[in-house]
Amino acid sequence: MKQMSRIVAVAVAFCFLGTPIRADLPVKKVLTLEAAKKIAAAAETEAKKRGATVVIVVVDDGGHLLLLERLDDTQVASVEVGIGKARTAAIFRRPSKVFEDQVRDGRVAALALPGATPLQGGIPIVFEGKVIGAIGVSGNTPQEDEDIAKVGAASAAAAIAEVRAK
Repeated sequence: MKQMSRIVAVAVAFCFLGTPIRADLPVKKVLTLEAAKKIAAAAETEAKKRGATVVIVVVDDGGHLLLLERLDDTQVASVEVGIGKARTAAIFRRPSKVFEDQVRDGRVAALALPGATPLQGGIPIVFEGKVIGAIGVSGNTPQEDEDIAKVGAASAAAAIAEVRAK
């Protein structure tokens, strides 16, 4: 009986040797540096059109810095604020203004969220329904920062298509 069990086990093993074992892994879209540059350029064009002195930050979906531009004569303090706004939009998958609104409306617990910068001006970058990064703008009024960031984020699909076409 023991001999028969071994023969069956060996036969079963041989059956699986010819069959590749595959794991279906998800495919993740990522924001490339080249696309990030085009997104930042769209935001920069908008900022210059408005005469705004801002910092423009583009991060990946984990909130890690891909690109930072500080336009001429922009206050130095806006560098860290811009990074925080972009990172917040990326890791929480929503505009940073959501957290500013929560604090303003009395939910001060939002101040304790790790990694959250509750200031308007961070916008997620969405491609094919997924957040692949974010853009943060800092230096002018909160609304103007957000408007400039929205222009950058809105350019993402065209920027990615342009990079793919090369």
